[in-house]
Amino acid sequence: MSLPASVQLCEAIPGYPVFIIQHPACTARIALNGAHVMEWIPAGQSPVLYHSPQAVLEPGKPIRGGIPVCWPWFGPHPSDETMPMHGFARTRPWTLMEASESDEGVKMSFVLCSDAATHELWPHEFEAHLTVHLGATLDVSLMTINKSGSDMLLAEALHTYLTVGDISQVTVKGLDGSGYLDTVGERTERQQSGDITFDREVDRQYHSSGTVTVTDPALNRTLTIEKGESGTTVVWNPWIEKSKRLADLPDEAYHHFLCIEAANAGAATVTLPSGSAHTLRTIISVQ
Repeated sequence: MSLPASVQLCEAIPGYPVFIIQHPACTARIALNGAHVMEWIPAGQSPVLYHSPQAVLEPGKPIRGGIPVCWPWFGPHPSDETMPMHGFARTRPWTLMEASESDEGVKMSFVLCSDAATHELWPHEFEAHLTVHLGATLDVSLMTINKSGSDMLLAEALHTYLTVGDISQVTVKGLDGSGYLDTVGERTERQQSGDITFDREVDRQYHSSGTVTVTDPALNRTLTIEKGESGTTVVWNPWIEKSKRLADLPDEAYHHFLCIEAANAGAATVTLPSGSAHTLRTIISVQ
C-alpha cells in the first residue's frame, strides 16, 4: 500500500513498525503493535497524549501511554485469571487497511481478524476495525463485527492517557451526579458529588455516556472528551504507591497524566448478536 506524503513507516526498534505522521494540522505516531496511537500533537499545542519514557516497545507487549485498545474484555478476564489483562487487542499486530490525507489531516484504518491464536483466548469469529482521524482534533473509533454464529459479550475501552501539567491542579467536569464503581481497595458503588479533583489514587468506572472536560491550569488549556456508544467513562490516576509498582512508568509520572477512557464495562458490557456491529468512539479536542 502506498502511503500519503504526510505518513512515513519507520522502525522504533528493529522489527517494530511505527507510522510517523507529519501534517500541517498535527504530528503523531501510531504503532502496528496494538494499532496503538502513541502520540498526537495538534499544531501549536504541546503533546496531548502522555507516553511513558519507560514504555516497553516489544512485539506482543502493551505500550504504557497513548491509547491502548482494551478489547474484548476490560481489566481481568471475567472467569479466567490466567488470561491477559485487558484482552489481547493491544498486544497483537494489526494490519493497515487505509491511509489517506486531506487539508484537515490524516485518516488511518487498521483491522484485526480472528485466527487460530485468538481462538485460544476467545472462541468467537470477529473483525475489529480501528479508524483514526488525526488533525486539529483526534477521533478514534473501534468497530467490532460479530462474524460468529452466536452472541458475544464485549467489554472494551480506548484507554486514553492525557498529558497534564500538574494533576493536583486538574479538574474533571461532566460527571457530577453520576454513579460509579470505585475500584481502589474494596470495590464499592458510589455517587459523584461535584467536579473531580485529585489528591490520591483514583480508579473509577462512571456509569455515564456524556462528554467530559479536563481543565488544566498548569498547561493553560481545557481538553474535551466526547464519546460514542460508550456507557462507561473510566477515570484513572495511579498516584504515588501504584506508580512505584509499575515498572514501565517513572515513579513521579503520576503528576503529569490522567486517563479518561471511553469504555463499556460492568453493566455496560455489550451483547453483540451474530452478524451485527458495534462502534466505540472517542473524540478529543483542545481549547
